[in-house]
Amino acid sequence: MTRMDSKNLIQNLPTSPGIYRLLDADNKVLYVGKARNLRKRVQSYFRKQASNARIHSMMQSVAAVDVTVTHTETEALLLEDNLIKSLRPRYNILMRDDKSYPYIFVSDAQEFPRLAFHRGARREKGRYFGPYPSATAVRESLKLLQKIFPVRQCEDSFFRNRSRPCLQYQIKRCSAPCVGLIDREHYQQDVRHALMFLAGRSQAIVREMVNRMERASAKQEYEAAAQYRDRIASLKRVQEKQYISSVGGDADAVAAATQGETACVAVTFIRGGLNLGSKSFFSKTGINTKPKEILAAFLPQYYLGKAATDHKAIPARIYLNQSIEGKKLLEDIFSRQVGNKVSIRSARHGAPLHWLKMTELNAKEALHRLLAGKTNLRQRFEALREALSLDGLPERVECFDISHTMGEATVAACVVFDLNGPVKSDYRRFNIENIQAGDDYAALTQALERRYQKAKAGEGRLPDLLIIDGGKGQLAAAKAVLDELQIEGVRLLGVAKGRVRRPGREQLFLSGSNRPTILPAASPALHLIQQIRDEAHRFAITGHRQRRARARTTSTLEKIPGIGDRRRQALLKNLGGLREVARAGIEDLARVPGISPTLARRVYDVFHERDT
Repeated sequence: MTRMDSKNLIQNLPTSPGIYRLLDADNKVLYVGKARNLRKRVQSYFRKQASNARIHSMMQSVAAVDVTVTHTETEALLLEDNLIKSLRPRYNILMRDDKSYPYIFVSDAQEFPRLAFHRGARREKGRYFGPYPSATAVRESLKLLQKIFPVRQCEDSFFRNRSRPCLQYQIKRCSAPCVGLIDREHYQQDVRHALMFLAGRSQAIVREMVNRMERASAKQEYEAAAQYRDRIASLKRVQEKQYISSVGGDADAVAAATQGETACVAVTFIRGGLNLGSKSFFSKTGINTKPKEILAAFLPQYYLGKAATDHKAIPARIYLNQSIEGKKLLEDIFSRQVGNKVSIRSARHGAPLHWLKMTELNAKEALHRLLAGKTNLRQRFEALREALSLDGLPERVECFDISHTMGEATVAACVVFDLNGPVKSDYRRFNIENIQAGDDYAALTQALERRYQKAKAGEGRLPDLLIIDGGKGQLAAAKAVLDELQIEGVRLLGVAKGRVRRPGREQLFLSGSNRPTILPAASPALHLIQQIRDEAHRFAITGHRQRRARARTTSTLEKIPGIGDRRRQALLKNLGGLREVARAGIEDLARVPGISPTLARRVYDVFHERDT
């Protein structure tokens, strides 16, 4: 590579704000950065002593520098964030993030509102609370709310078609507004309390419930007083568990931890003083990269752009476990995006300090688990190489499995593992067509051909080891495909269940070997094979069930005379899916718009013909 004239380059750079891109000899972007003064910032990269090993390694490959001038440093920050997310340069610190976060939705515009899990675009009218760190956190919160405030969580189609209370009423998780067992005024009171709780006003709820309990007791309405007493006790337990701050409001506690070349950033979500849980993000970094550098890279990647879709995505306070450079710039731009003041600060006492310490502990623990898991996984790969006498460590393993029900809706699945675990972005499913029902060999042949014709053409990577869920027959079919495609260097392994069909007694058929290998049940190599095989089975059977359900959903209703596309959609929409259509009585079916009593009887008979 021809070395660039760095002295001449730096002299001709502007001193204005902007972004710079460091390029290699193939014009590929290695790094994107922003600068208040482009000349000074780029010049710092060409010092004799690099600031850390990551920068030193990068500068060995830099062949050119490209710059873009902006009017302000804020514009530079926004442009840098867009380029990092679109180009994903090798030497930038990249934190993986979900596309969207889940929320709790309250349809408070309805006469009898419902609480629901929500993710994605906000099309329904109502209030949204969050974001929550995970779907599990939302479901746990909904479960907690049901125990304290018996507000319905069912779909509207289910709610409109009830003739008697459901199980949720019987276990005291709903007050059954669907059949009129609670009037609108009392139901709205429960909804109001649920909204207050989600907004972090639990202390006000307790005070109000105490007053109501005392009034009910004075009137000798002891059953109502007991209900208020139980709700107050439940709220007190939640407050103790969640460590609710008397300050209230929304905040995020953000902490970074590093070990070797791996970094973890944990974010704890505080909304209305209530701890909603935390989420961890991981990244590969250079050795000696400091936590404050990780945080400085994480904050713009995580928060910029979120306010465009959710004005609550950036809270009023962001607590950090390390001070960072450029804090004032980030505060200004975050504040402009959400329309109110956002402060980035450390925590010195009280609940914020408690949250931050807990978040830092979460970051360290998550990093420890990740590295321990990777070490354990690599040891399993090493054991696999030794057990199968492979020439080298199999750095990429692919596994195929076939799933069907008596030949119906056949699906083949391919899962991929490397030394870091599952590579889910490379997973693939194949809907198998034009074969004899139940012919697993033909299904496997079709899937392998479709998978590796593309790899042979340069689209994707070939594995070092290809695992087939099956014995000698499946292994021979796979070998025939690889021979036909002239693919070499891929070892084949068939995993048969063995005579006793018991986990731990699998027979392993390796290509080129005549006899099966049976590894000890405690073998780390066998555990890895089982893990990969079971993941392929899970992925295949999930795809098969989805395909079968789609086929049966369409065919069952379409075969009924008089049920066209419009009436089929009306049934599914109003009753909440095919399962509810099958369960519905004739009267429930006849209440669906466009379904006459005669047609309702016809639909009912189709789903209940086996009962007669």
